[in-house]
This record gives sequence, structure tokens and C-alpha cells, in this order.
Amino acid sequence: MNTPRKRHVIVGTGSRATMFRDALLGRYAPVAELVGLCDINPLRIAAWQAEAGLALPSCGPADFEKLLREQRVDRVIVTSVDRTHHDYICRAMEAGCDVVTEKPMTVDADKCRQILDTQRRTGRRLAVTFNYRYAPRNSKVKELLQDGLVGRVTSVHFEWVLDTRHGADYFRRWHRDKRNGGGLAVHKSTHHFDLVNWWLGTRPETVVAMGGLRFYGRENAEARGELRAYVRGSSEAAAGDPFALDLRKNDGHRRLYFECEAADGYLRDQNVFGDGISIEDELSLLVRYENRAVMTYHLTAFAPWEGYRVAFTGTKGRLELEVVENPFCALEGEDANQVKNVRGASPHPVTEDATLIYRPHWAEPVKIEIPQAGGGHGGGDHRLLDDVFSTSPEPDPLGRAAGHEDGAWSILTGVAANRSLATDAPVRVRDLAAGV
Repeated sequence: MNTPRKRHVIVGTGSRATMFRDALLGRYAPVAELVGLCDINPLRIAAWQAEAGLALPSCGPADFEKLLREQRVDRVIVTSVDRTHHDYICRAMEAGCDVVTEKPMTVDADKCRQILDTQRRTGRRLAVTFNYRYAPRNSKVKELLQDGLVGRVTSVHFEWVLDTRHGADYFRRWHRDKRNGGGLAVHKSTHHFDLVNWWLGTRPETVVAMGGLRFYGRENAEARGELRAYVRGSSEAAAGDPFALDLRKNDGHRRLYFECEAADGYLRDQNVFGDGISIEDELSLLVRYENRAVMTYHLTAFAPWEGYRVAFTGTKGRLELEVVENPFCALEGEDANQVKNVRGASPHPVTEDATLIYRPHWAEPVKIEIPQAGGGHGGGDHRLLDDVFSTSPEPDPLGRAAGHEDGAWSILTGVAANRSLATDAPVRVRDLAAGV
């Protein structure tokens, strides 16, 4: 007897939701189907559907429960603005649906408690899509640490750098308002804090944070003598500025955002050197964990390259991972190979996108091979989708699938960091986590 396909609704029809849409319409169509959509912007819903030739039932936030009921929905996928995650998660669980949510699960401790209380009361399942766990390089680190390669881990040094293309994007979108996503300490770093929780099998205990807006924003640009008079990347005055994003030059951006502004007033291409930015672009954290390990963490959102370096020092040696996701940023319209020819090759060219080295005590370093994988987030996206949609996922001795408790503990490091930034004092995570 054939098992009925699980019926899904997606909330939030922006660009991130397309990964789930394409999965439901493609590889996982035999076991799952997309039956409805919800978004505050009806124009974006229409454009999003047109991209895939769909004509699904849809609604705004007020009719969410009605859509779930009429379409007999089994599971809701939440890809809306971060500050609305808790609302849709809780409403979906109250309506009897399981939920899959994009990271971060939510943006503050109160909303986190609301989600956990609703989950306990309803018993519904909540999955959080931490795709970086599934990247083969990160999975290999988990395997080695779990097997005791470096012994007991005493410290972690973690640096994540966003380049001036990807990093800048957080300062022109809705993320620039800290109320929407909790700042990069929550929205972006939740990925990184979750990795450490998972790698070490522990939880954060105390957080001290320092940071601020050092590069983006009007005051910083003016202090450097960089006066940008334009307001939006799609204005003619923005032509030729590498920090300007012209939505008209990308079909997806044009259809989903530029042509949908009239419905909700959302501007996808705001000036990264304008006013109204309330998030940090540089962050440093010191985190002590329940197992007494200590992490030093730094995030930069205006680097000339993109990637991360993480090192684990333990009682048997040290494990070091370096990942180069983008070695440098070419200007818009430039070909990277041509740029190298014109500007000259670096005397120390980047030849590998990821290296993993074990440095034992009293012995030579050992380079560890990393399985290669294509696709988004270091090859993690399609492996994550298998866990989310497959009716018979592969055995997972590394425990990569993340639920509501993982989602909670990942954001609490960032929430504590925001509290520390505001008070200039250490923050005990347990003081924020009552009921978690």
C-alpha cells in the first residue's frame, strides 16, 4: 500500500524558500507535495508561483489557519522574516501541524520560550534547518572529535569572515534592523554557535561580547570620506558603485522584490552606507561551555574574502579546519579569471577550498582528506533535504538532524551576546533560558 504524500505549506515566498519549493516539486515529489503558500505580499506570491508554473492556494497572515485547515496540511515550512518565525511556528503546531523552520528558530528568549511551551503542549515535531552540519567537511570534524582524536577539547578558536558582497547584503535588506533578526549574532552566527554545540556535545554557559558597526552605515562612510549620495542601489546615481545592488539586473530579484514593492513597501536594495542600520558588522565573543571548554569567536562582515577558520585544542593535540568559500570579490560584471590576469596573480594563491590538519603532540602534522561535495552550504543543502523529506533517511551516527532544543541553544549564545553588548557585562545563558 502506498503511503500518502505529506502535504506542505510554505510561509514566506522569498528567495530562500525556493530551495524547499524545488525539492518538493522535484526529487521528493513521490513522498511530499506543496499545497499552499502564505506571505504578507500577494505580488511576491504571484511572482514566486509564476517562476515554477504553480497556481496554489495562498493567503496572508490573517488566514493562515484557514489555509492549513482547508488544505489538510501535515507540515509547515517557515522561511519568513526571522521575527515572525515564532508566530507561524506556534500557530502551525496549535493547528496540529509539524514544522520545519529556517534558522534562526527565533530572535530572543521570550519568543524561544513561547515556541518550546507550545511544542511541549502540542507534542508536534519541529525541525531546524542547520545545513552546515551536513557539509562533509563539518561532518568530518564532528566524527574526529567524537572519536577522541584530540582528546578532551579545552578551547576553540573560531573566525568567520563575510566578504564585501555577501556581508554587505545584510546591511541593505531587512536584516539591517536588529528587531527583525536579532543582528548577525543571532541571524548569521546561529549557524556557527550550533556547530560548536554539536561538535563538542555541550551547551553555552557564559558569554561576553564586544563589537559594533565599524564599516557600514553613514557615519563610518563619512569618516572615511566616502560620501554616497544615492539612496537605493537601483537609482542611476548608484551606477558603478561596488556596494550598490541593482535589482533590475537579476531576474529573480527583479520579479520577487523590485516589482513587488508596491504591496508592502519592502526595499531589498537599501544603501549600506545610509541611516537606519542597528546591527553590528564586527563581533567578538568569549564563550564558556558547560563542559568547561572556552571559545574565542570573531565575525567580520566586510572582509576581502569569505570563509572560516576553526581550531580545536585538546589534551592530545590540535585539529584545524580552514575553508575558503570565496577567495576574493570581483567587481560586478568582471570575470574572476580576467581580474587575476590584469591585476597579477597572488604570490600565495589559494589552491584549496578546504584543508583539515591534525597536529598531535610529539609528531608531525597529518593532513586529513575531506570528502568532496557540490551544492549550497558546502554540500550540506541536499543532505539536509534528505533528512527533512525522505521517508527512509540514511542512518546518522553523527546526529546531524536538529530539533527545537538545538534551535534554542544555538540562538541563546547570540541572545546572550546581544545582552552583553547592551550591558557591557558577562551574561549567564541560564538566566535567559528559564524553561528551555
